[in-house]
Amino acid sequence: MEATYLIGVDIGTSSTKVIAVQQDGKVIAHHQQDYPTRQPQPGYSEQDPEEILKTVKSGIRSVAGLLKQDPAAISFSCAMHSVMAVDKDHQALTPLIIWADNRSQQIADRIHASSEGVMLYQQTGVPVHPMSPLCKIIWWKEQAPEIFTAAARFIGIKEYIFFHFFERYITDHSIASATGLFNIHQLEWNTLSLELAGITPAQLPEAVPCTRIITGLATAVAAEMGIPDTTTFIAGGSDGCLAQLGSHALDAGHATLTIGTSGAVRMAVSKPVTDVQGRLFTYVLTPGHFITGGASNNGGVLVQWFLEAFVQAVAEKKMQVDNALQQALAIAPGTEGLLCLPYLHGERAPVWDGHTKGAFIGVLPQHNAWHFMRALLEGMGYGLLSITEALEETAGAINKISVSGGFTASAGWVQMLADLFQRPMHLQREGDASAMGAILLGFQALNITPGIEAVQPVKVFIPDASHAETYRVAYTVYKKLYGALKEVFREI
Repeated sequence: MEATYLIGVDIGTSSTKVIAVQQDGKVIAHHQQDYPTRQPQPGYSEQDPEEILKTVKSGIRSVAGLLKQDPAAISFSCAMHSVMAVDKDHQALTPLIIWADNRSQQIADRIHASSEGVMLYQQTGVPVHPMSPLCKIIWWKEQAPEIFTAAARFIGIKEYIFFHFFERYITDHSIASATGLFNIHQLEWNTLSLELAGITPAQLPEAVPCTRIITGLATAVAAEMGIPDTTTFIAGGSDGCLAQLGSHALDAGHATLTIGTSGAVRMAVSKPVTDVQGRLFTYVLTPGHFITGGASNNGGVLVQWFLEAFVQAVAEKKMQVDNALQQALAIAPGTEGLLCLPYLHGERAPVWDGHTKGAFIGVLPQHNAWHFMRALLEGMGYGLLSITEALEETAGAINKISVSGGFTASAGWVQMLADLFQRPMHLQREGDASAMGAILLGFQALNITPGIEAVQPVKVFIPDASHAETYRVAYTVYKKLYGALKEVFREI
């Protein structure tokens, strides 16, 4: 093989994707492997870090094994907000606690109401919320002091994997900036955050730029993956920031909308910004590129929940998700007055409230299972629209929205969002935007200019103006629901 190629690894919430991409942008190999999230108690969301490490190694081995030439480098994308404790002998003291875990909600409430709450948001760019490793570490300090005391370091899943690869605890500025522990202005661990958590910088990984080249792969690990131990690695970044890069959306006014396990709307800005209402995050990518926006806890995970909980045909007839979506999307826009507040896992942007719960409003006798599923999809859409409005208020006008993530496999779902937003949705050719972002970052780190032509969308979904009024009226009501139910959620 003459063309230079890179391997991009995207460690997501529900699976790890590994792709190999030539210098001309052609994807020449692909591998994906799933793993579960466990919820041993209400509000808990945990994963086995060893299980994820195995999928990363097997994914690299599978992709590298398909190709006759060694990769120029391997670059990483990774889900944000995970944390676990390890002892002085580098043994795990806890499972991996992921973004969806809400056990530290009371701690987040306390900090949010304190004088430090606003300062933390301004310094770190991360709203105070139980998703953040900051709140999770404080929870261990207060609720599991034996773990906190024994912990030599607090790390996320990428740092766990990198330690097994290089025997060094390394994170990147992008992942670090999502922890609530990192100052996005000074690009170092944040003093106020450390004081609140009761830890020192030595208990956190070394934070390096996203383009940092890392070498020294352990020989035994290299043999497991079928690559040389001289292979170059790129630190990489967070899946959200790299989805922006992978969607070629670093230009002003170009937003990305992603729905995978969760959902998000993001836009690139040239300097850190914070929202006066605290609705948005701002994360670091590379010098001069910051990613601001908002993420929802509730995306494709809700579709899976609904089908497993209420559609018996899934178990009996193995109905595919796309068939179920077709049934739901056949219901008329507005769902005959049925509305859904889709906060089954609490919510991040724009409300940042882990107390929230799901709710269906306006139930009538004519509503069947597919009405409820359609309302769920529309509720997700309204949530993303509210994030988009906050983004425009804070970072400026949006002139283009590119869509990516698993939901793009359903043209009807993308069209529904175009109609609901009353904006065109641009579907990019590369579905694995985060993995592709890792590839592009790798080329940048190696000073290789990829021969990728200007990216044209596969399809532009044009909004149907005939549905505009229906969605406008429903969205007006939707925006009232959280405020009306906020205190009720805290009582149930």
